[in-house]
Amino acid sequence: MSFLSKVWFVTHSASDLRRSIAEVRLLILMAIVVTFSIPVIYTFAGDTPLLLEPHNLIIDHSLPREEADTQIIAARRYDTFWNTGDETLVRSSLAPNFVDNTLPAGRPQGIAGPLAASRLMQLAIPDLRCEIEQMIVAGDRVVTHLRFRGHFTGRFGQIQGQGQTINFIATDIYRVADGRIAENWHIEDNLTLQQELGLIPK
Repeated sequence: MSFLSKVWFVTHSASDLRRSIAEVRLLILMAIVVTFSIPVIYTFAGDTPLLLEPHNLIIDHSLPREEADTQIIAARRYDTFWNTGDETLVRSSLAPNFVDNTLPAGRPQGIAGPLAASRLMQLAIPDLRCEIEQMIVAGDRVVTHLRFRGHFTGRFGQIQGQGQTINFIATDIYRVADGRIAENWHIEDNLTLQQELGLIPK
């Protein structure tokens, strides 16, 4: 082997060695990332990608991560129910003995209440959509600030919608226990909603 060939061989081998070391380091780093990501991934439910994401999420960092994640998932499931009307979400997010502490007149207590309210809203506003503008997690409470949008093209009682734009807010306080919402306190901007529905003058 000529001198130049020997130089090329040594240089090429060193280059291959450096490349191999870099690849091994990359593989080790990827293994570390995957290893430490697995517990975080498994704290979330399988339906997580389908759930609404809060635009602004504020968490009390004294809460254990797993506890905070569980409360966030319960709240996101319930808020997504208002976006889609999917009854499986309300049943998976609310405790069997769920209590509405600000129950409107005529609405049944327990899980039946949100189901009835959602059906009524979907009949009046078929394209109703909900967004989570803010979510605050502290202790066993989750506060969500929601915005509802759509068009009044259906019927609300005896009133037929004419396509009026709907845009109102609501705020909920959830108490979460054992991964489900046990209690709720809520207030909606009913003045704006009734004006938009044409029930009262603006």
